[in-house]
Amino acid sequence: MKYIYSVLFALVVGTVFAGEGLPYQIYNAKGKKVTYKQMIKQLTKSDVVLFGEYHNNSLGHWLQLKVTESLGEQQDLVLGAEMFEADNQEGLTNYVSGDMQEEEFTQAVRLWNNYKGDYRPLVEYAKAKRFPFIATNVPRRYASLLYKGGVEALDTLGVDEKAWIAPLPFPYDPELPGYKEMLTMFESDHVNENLPKAQAIKDATMAHFIQANKEENKLFIHYNGSYHSNNYEGIYWYLNHYAPQLKVTTITMVEGDNVGNFEKLNLGLADFILVIDANILKSF
Repeated sequence: MKYIYSVLFALVVGTVFAGEGLPYQIYNAKGKKVTYKQMIKQLTKSDVVLFGEYHNNSLGHWLQLKVTESLGEQQDLVLGAEMFEADNQEGLTNYVSGDMQEEEFTQAVRLWNNYKGDYRPLVEYAKAKRFPFIATNVPRRYASLLYKGGVEALDTLGVDEKAWIAPLPFPYDPELPGYKEMLTMFESDHVNENLPKAQAIKDATMAHFIQANKEENKLFIHYNGSYHSNNYEGIYWYLNHYAPQLKVTTITMVEGDNVGNFEKLNLGLADFILVIDANILKSF
């Protein structure tokens, strides 16, 4: 109930402050306004939808749930998320299938601090509909291992541990703009060539588990930070490498003071760009 109230409050705030009286506006990659119905129609033609988010945007999380429900009304789904690490798959599956109580689930699975308000509704939807929910992300300790010791450090892992990572050696293109940009985003004493590689192993692992769990005649919808799929890089790039036959559609969100104004810098960011009023309530 608290989640519902926070969403209603977010919508009210958006309505008051948005430039055109709306809390968000949907655009296509070329910056043209599209309706929610038009977006859903296009998404249903996909094999995989990558839904890029701002982790703390309340309205963005509400939109994720609404889009998922709209798609689930038309076809069976498989859900997946960056917010769950692959070695927690058993606990996630047991809960969604009804074989585990929620209290036990919260102890068995590493949950993000904002799970209850932002991601629990998606898990509960999958549970109610009996849709699979896939933990796609690499366990954080392995990304940290790569960052500290380089790609070769992953070779020290056992066979069972490597099952939670994209197959090694994983492809990596250091010239992708997103990875190059990472080298300029942080203070120099925290930056080395392993930083974008640690990001890449996350992207590769998420793409690996998406394609491995994609079921015929079921749409796979995946929730991830927008940086992991913006500009058709990251997860999208790896999916194109692992499973080029899949039709992948991307969604991203950006914040703006006037949702009716599309900024040119957002052109081509994704197939669908959700411009959300910057005054929307943050979940943390």
